[in-house]
Amino acid sequence: MPGEPEVGSWRAPAAHARTRSSEGRSCRRMMAELGEADEAELQRLVAAEQQKAQFTAQVHHFMELCWDKCVEKPGNRLDSRTENCLSSCVDRFIDTTLAITSRFAQIVQKGGQ
Repeated sequence: MPGEPEVGSWRAPAAHARTRSSEGRSCRRMMAELGEADEAELQRLVAAEQQKAQFTAQVHHFMELCWDKCVEKPGNRLDSRTENCLSSCVDRFIDTTLAITSRFAQIVQKGGQ
């Protein structure tokens, strides 16, 4: 209707930008008020979230590799060759992940002694 702002008009983004700016200042103020223990815990949580995101990205990359290697003609069903290929690909991924995890655990254990 005439006289009413349209959805997505320039007013909405400007208001949103002000909100984001004030949230950023509020976040920085909260960070300044954190103690050393709180800051260390926050850094630990951020590092854990980054590791989760990195692992998820690796799984997606792995899935693309297996798909490209094993699936020639996508269809409603998997033929036995495709199913075996995907199964082997997943098995190799799991074996590799377990070997890497085990090696990291050994490194951490040696560093803690």
